[in-house]
Amino acid sequence: MKNFILHLKGNSMSKQNLQIHSENILPIIKKWLYSDRDIFVRELVSNACDAIHKVKILRDQGETQANDEEFKVEIKIDKEAKTLTFTDTGIGMDADEVQKYIAQIAFSGAEEFMDKYKSNKESDQFIGHFGLGFYSSYMVAQKVEINTLSYKENAEPVFWSCDGSAEYIIEKGTRSARGTEITLYIDKDNEDYLEEAKLKQILSHYCSFLPYPVYLGEEKINTQQPLWIKAPSDCTPEEYKEFYRYLYPMEEEPLFWVHLNVDYPFHLKGILFFPKIRRDFDVNKNTVKLYCNRVFVADNCKDIIPNYLMALRGVIDSPDIPLNVSRSYLQMDRTVRQLSNHITKKVADSLNTLYRNDKDRFIECWEDVSMVVKMGVLEDEKFYDKVKDIIIWKDTQGNWITVDEYLNLNKDKTNNKIIYTKDPTHLSHFQELYKQKGIDVLCATSPIDPYLMQFIERKLTPATFQRIDASIDDNLLDKDREKNILDAEGKSEASHIASFIKSLLDEAEVEVEAKSLASDSLPGFVMLDEQQRRMRDYMLSMGPKDGFSGMNLFGKKTFVVNTNNPLVSMARKLHDSHPDLSKEVVKELYQLALLSQREMDPNALNDFINRTNHILEKLTEQIVHQKTTV
Repeated sequence: MKNFILHLKGNSMSKQNLQIHSENILPIIKKWLYSDRDIFVRELVSNACDAIHKVKILRDQGETQANDEEFKVEIKIDKEAKTLTFTDTGIGMDADEVQKYIAQIAFSGAEEFMDKYKSNKESDQFIGHFGLGFYSSYMVAQKVEINTLSYKENAEPVFWSCDGSAEYIIEKGTRSARGTEITLYIDKDNEDYLEEAKLKQILSHYCSFLPYPVYLGEEKINTQQPLWIKAPSDCTPEEYKEFYRYLYPMEEEPLFWVHLNVDYPFHLKGILFFPKIRRDFDVNKNTVKLYCNRVFVADNCKDIIPNYLMALRGVIDSPDIPLNVSRSYLQMDRTVRQLSNHITKKVADSLNTLYRNDKDRFIECWEDVSMVVKMGVLEDEKFYDKVKDIIIWKDTQGNWITVDEYLNLNKDKTNNKIIYTKDPTHLSHFQELYKQKGIDVLCATSPIDPYLMQFIERKLTPATFQRIDASIDDNLLDKDREKNILDAEGKSEASHIASFIKSLLDEAEVEVEAKSLASDSLPGFVMLDEQQRRMRDYMLSMGPKDGFSGMNLFGKKTFVVNTNNPLVSMARKLHDSHPDLSKEVVKELYQLALLSQREMDPNALNDFINRTNHILEKLTEQIVHQKTTV
């Protein structure tokens, strides 16, 4: 390329063509075209399948003769010669086509063929479009040779050879049968590709589902049929399970599956499986495999599948996604967004269908499915609109109901409050109180439930979630025994009890209220506002922070003492004769409430144990003393 100097005079404009040094192209391609060297196997086998597919189309249109039995791709290793040979029985090339498709970089024969034999049928689509795949061979080869014979009548074989420089040889070839033979002379740094085990692993990885037989030596690689190309109505449950076992041999059977089959406005096929969630299951690890016309592209469908569906397993195949797909392409492409929306809709539809048609099975799967659904609700409001009627909660009696069903059942009892517990085995005395009132208590045991509850509250205003120990609910009280008659000082018995407990508790940040609870056996409980509790739990879930400890985080808490409990009454009477012991008992009642509600600061546990021992010692001493004096 000649050097030149461009002089601009006045308003003159000069239009020039970009000049490219051909000797620089192959080194650039070799280093930067693909990030993974293994890709050359995929590219050459894909090109071979495209070449065979062209023959099939021409045969179907009556332009040539060919038998399906002869369609195949063969890969052979010659360790002595240090070569890999890829042979197909496809369309082949004549001299002009070699010049056009091989010597002219990025001139795609697939694109030209598609323009000539245009078809909207998905089965007629080609794998490669860009014409660069062949040059990936130079990532591992120091020289590449092509021996090819066109399907055209009276065509002559063509031989092409290039060592990676700008120069190549083209002459009459030796091939006698239709098709193409590509020989790679593997360079010294890449001789591991001459190992059969390695090459078999690569072929199995990328080429297991290709439409034409692929052989490594005498062994057929692609023995498994891609189930996703079949119509859902033609697939049996056992076929789905068998296919899942093939994809994930170490996994348990899937719960259920979603079969994708779309031809317009985009092409999409695939099968998504809901797996069983084990303890070591990583919901953020995406293992859905991405294919393009049955050729493996990636084992991560991020940006095609929403984050909340990353726990799913399976396969997605779309010719609308190119083989050399990039992250930026996926993020920006409109078709990809359409694919994502459709997948979300199909998953939601399948969940709704299962709920309507087999609710028992839906409930059986819910423990594993719920995390996916709940994450989807929080991330995508459109997904919430699709699944809001099938989000179910288990109550403490073992029944499964939706929030709407709960509100309808308890509308005259809870005043739009949804009573819940984080642990159905915990705070059983509260649960019993609500049970006696005929009120359901929902179990919100998942770490994601607090966020879900807050989301639902925004959607179902004025309905709110309330933990069973979050407030002095009317259902917890025995109003007939409420000690609210005023004395001469204008104070009720309840207020006197509250003042007495407060004076001995010695907890400045704790408020005290005295109420007549429906259960006499419960001395009291510690009440923390629902929103305060949620904020506290959220902050603690972010990890330990300096100064954060238990219930001491947000504002004051309230110790609600039960005026009907004998221990409360006795502690008050004990104060006249044993004020120190009375104070110990009051503190013990408070800490017992904290302990029963799992709210005790771990640092206070030792003090609690010592106090308990001291009280028991004093009480035992009193009893023994009384017996000896008698």
